Amino acid sequence: MNRASQSNGLMIGVKRAYEEASTSDGFRILVDKYWPRGLSKQRARIDLWLREISPSDQLRKWYSHDPRKWESFQKKYADELLAKKALLDKVREIERTKGRVTLLFSSKEQRYNNAVALASLLGIKE
Repeated sequence: MNRASQSNGLMIGVKRAYEEASTSDGFRILVDKYWPRGLSKQRARIDLWLREISPSDQLRKWYSHDPRKWESFQKKYADELLAKKALLDKVREIERTKGRVTLLFSSKEQRYNNAVALASLLGIKE
């Protein structure tokens, strides 16, 4: 499920890392702390693994992809990212220079995951 939105005329997408890579993905950034199980680097075609931007272990374990915790997760994740402003700026700079960025995640949960939350925090509306 590849969702794309526009931000300041540029494009950003959110896609599961296990989905087939496409040239329309543009610059592919894995935003998970751990490499997707069973996915080879060749098949993944990831341009940048930005594991530092992923939620903390504590937050990730607390959330456990429970849709009932989604709103609280987004707020807590946003709070964590305040200390990682340079990483947010890095993603925005890549978007500005590459024109198209796809944030990749490995979770089976496609609607309530850190990549969707990150896209929202970057000012992208799904």
